[in-house]
Amino acid sequence: MGLFERYLTVWVALGIAAGVALGRALPDVFQAVAALEVAHVNLVVAVLIWVMIYPMMIQIDWGAVKDVGRRPGGLVLTLVVNWLIKPFTMAVLGVLFFEHVFAAWVSPDSAQAYIAGMILLGVAPCTAMVFVWSQLVKGDPNYTLVQVSVNDLIMVVAFAPIAAFLLGVTKITVPWETLVLSTVLYVVLPLAAGMATRRVLARRSAHAVGGFVARLKPWSVVGLIATVVLLFGFQANTILAQPLVIAMIAVPLVLQSYGIFFIAWAGARMLRLPHDIAGPACLIGTSNFFELAVAVAISLFGLDSGAALATVVGVLVEVPVMLSLVWLVNRWRTAGRPA
Repeated sequence: MGLFERYLTVWVALGIAAGVALGRALPDVFQAVAALEVAHVNLVVAVLIWVMIYPMMIQIDWGAVKDVGRRPGGLVLTLVVNWLIKPFTMAVLGVLFFEHVFAAWVSPDSAQAYIAGMILLGVAPCTAMVFVWSQLVKGDPNYTLVQVSVNDLIMVVAFAPIAAFLLGVTKITVPWETLVLSTVLYVVLPLAAGMATRRVLARRSAHAVGGFVARLKPWSVVGLIATVVLLFGFQANTILAQPLVIAMIAVPLVLQSYGIFFIAWAGARMLRLPHDIAGPACLIGTSNFFELAVAVAISLFGLDSGAALATVVGVLVEVPVMLSLVWLVNRWRTAGRPA
């Protein structure tokens, strides 16, 4: 794991502090950035999100999908968790905490916004960092690639309908046109660009793809931190007025992550998956594609929305939670506990 990935939570925390400080000191600058919008898509944020997402899409090897039938157990597990369990448990936890547990401290409008952000996190399947988590638990790298590739392929057709359904069930109004546009802009087009880039690089040499992605990764983190600074710059007044709001959002997100992991691990044990398949499968099921969730939240609800804030809190908690789960998976492996 590189310096940026290892200390991602620290960089995000610094980005939050910088964003709040700059938002208070330079509000006109942030308003000018917010005005750079076309069809509900902020141009600055769109560029930053592409900088984050594009390197992951280059790593997706669609040729690996042909091997999916050889060992289907791990893939079935991640698909069930990612698409049939995780989005719905996230919606339930959002409603439970923001309409009941924290209702006395959160306005109804803010509660709806936070629930929306949580739902978008729950529907977005897994981030590029699952390749790092798989490596840390000594997972099968080729099988991990297959799982991520298939999940991303399904995401093209499943993300928008499931997100729209859950947002509708929780009585949150969703502009369908913007949701579809966001899916095309942040899923379909990056996938197409990544596939084309991979094909061109693969013709050059066997190591060209890995080298190119390695050079892009630092910029991906820079894009993430810049997005965090922008979002928290817009949220500066809200955060200073309600400093506990980040902790309140983090509570259900952390519970969701650990709960989904243990559900996935129980499924892996039932399927008797070997460790190098079970470990990555459970981590892929637990991880959220927070880059996509942030982008769609901004497109649907705006830069200064509670939904966008909730997705960024998802970034903040993702790394420490996932590292703790990596430690747990490795501890079970060394203790000789089979999946």
